[in-house]
Amino acid sequence: MPLPERVERGLVVGKFCPLHRGHERLIDFAASRCRALLVISWSQPGFAGYSAARRERWLRARFPQATVAVLDDARLAALCEQHGLPPRVLPRDDDSEQAQRDFTAWLCLHLFGGPVQAVFTGEDYGDGFAAALAGHFNAPVQHQRLERSLDVGQASGTQLRADPHAHRQSLSAEVYAAYVQRVAFIGGESTGKTTLARVLAECMGTQWVPEYGRTLWEAQGGELQAQDLLRIAEEQPRREEAAALAAQRWLFCDTTPLVTLGYSGWMFGTAPQALLQAALRPYDLLFLCAPDIAFDQDGTRVGESFRAQQHAWYVRELQARGVAYMLLEGDLETRIARVQDALAERADNRFSVVA
Repeated sequence: MPLPERVERGLVVGKFCPLHRGHERLIDFAASRCRALLVISWSQPGFAGYSAARRERWLRARFPQATVAVLDDARLAALCEQHGLPPRVLPRDDDSEQAQRDFTAWLCLHLFGGPVQAVFTGEDYGDGFAAALAGHFNAPVQHQRLERSLDVGQASGTQLRADPHAHRQSLSAEVYAAYVQRVAFIGGESTGKTTLARVLAECMGTQWVPEYGRTLWEAQGGELQAQDLLRIAEEQPRREEAAALAAQRWLFCDTTPLVTLGYSGWMFGTAPQALLQAALRPYDLLFLCAPDIAFDQDGTRVGESFRAQQHAWYVRELQARGVAYMLLEGDLETRIARVQDALAERADNRFSVVA
């Protein structure tokens, strides 16, 4: 059967808490049947962890060609002011269908470029939705429905909010990465950070992120310039975000930009503002490895006195910044057990603090 003629402008509306593969099939379906696609989302009062900013990032990452508008009251107020309109508030989720439809039409007409010619849904309500919009636009509005039979095995939003890890197959990698909790290890030279990150990732069946600073140092023959420290602090999080796409529940990080800030001071006596800002990057769990294991001089390290200096600096910095951390002491087995206990206590958390 040939596809229907593409309409000029189409509309998809949803909460997307979270954006799942069923939603994505609908948006793909819509995008293939219109020349321009508008995707609007709001949820009032919404669900904890599903901010407008987070949902908008998901939608823009997955559908860069669409016009995406994810609203909360603050964003709506800013748009009204930008267009010289009196302020409005979002309808509540339990408001009537008519109120939701009237508001959607108002958004299209006053904030998002005018009428649409089609709405795309996977539900029967779409016929009434299209008719209501047509009444506001004084022009026909089609309803094109995607058959839900394509969503066999798709978890519902309620199921995903309850346990995203059990239903990972219902989420794209970009969306699931928001649920991956970042676990970081810092500490002085030869305190076991790399071993802990690698071993725990193997134990937990997930990914770990090596220290990019060492990779760059080796690539440059053991020489780093002051500008390299900012490069390291910016590249390390990029590698973390790339690894999160393939991680399962946890991502173990060997170092953080705070460590890079420390080296900037130790090596060059200063740090640019951008590096100071990068060092504020949060992690879901942060472990400081104590210098109470044998020092292994592999030919690249400064020495035990420098390791002690590093540890003291980390303690001061973390306390001054009010950053929560756990001190890891003892042999490798003891440290691994301590981390695993902390992970078990965090297992019910839904989102990474890294936005």
